Amino acid sequence: MIYTVTFNPSLDYIVSVEDFKLGLTNRTSSELMLPGGKGINVSTVLGNLGIESTALGFLAGFTGKEIAGRLDQMGIKNGCIWLEEGYSRINVKLKSIDGTEINGQGPTISREKTQQLFEMLDQLQEGDVLVLAGSIPASMPDDIYRNILKRLDGKGILIAVDATGNLLVNVLEYHPFLVKPNNHELGEIFGVELKDRESVIPYAKKMQEMGATNVLVSMAGEGAV
Repeated sequence: MIYTVTFNPSLDYIVSVEDFKLGLTNRTSSELMLPGGKGINVSTVLGNLGIESTALGFLAGFTGKEIAGRLDQMGIKNGCIWLEEGYSRINVKLKSIDGTEINGQGPTISREKTQQLFEMLDQLQEGDVLVLAGSIPASMPDDIYRNILKRLDGKGILIAVDATGNLLVNVLEYHPFLVKPNNHELGEIFGVELKDRESVIPYAKKMQEMGATNVLVSMAGEGAV
């Protein structure tokens, strides 16, 4: 089974606005609402390819209920843990102005709820695949990804990590099966600017030397290395 973890799922409100103007009332020309967060996005793509997965993470409030309902509609198994307080974030993405978005904060996740997730992950079996993807809420420790890999080390689970900065670097000692920075994130880790495929290759190899088994570097319109 493939499991995806999204610590901070979202309800993505994607809108287009013709001739957007600051300080004025703008009206949408199109709207779309989807469950989001990187791990859920992975489960969505897997579902589109006819591959089953289970989405893990945390949901809260009326937005969490909407996310859960939409996962059910999409045929994605929902293993998310329910939080009694707060609400899952709403991310507003302005489609007509490329790259413009406002992302919500998300709910506070207690130590007890985090422990509950750890106990769920302890049930994974040899040969299972675990995808850890995206940012983490401010209420969680920044070594959470590393702690998960440490906990599952030696169990024969294939782990893929899509994260930035120290979240990614800190897992390398546990030899994840795959890491997926983009070229900008990879450059930030090593303090360089990486613009083309040739410049990416030596730094992707450095990540392998640091422990990653496979490195996939996405490059937007340039594809991936």
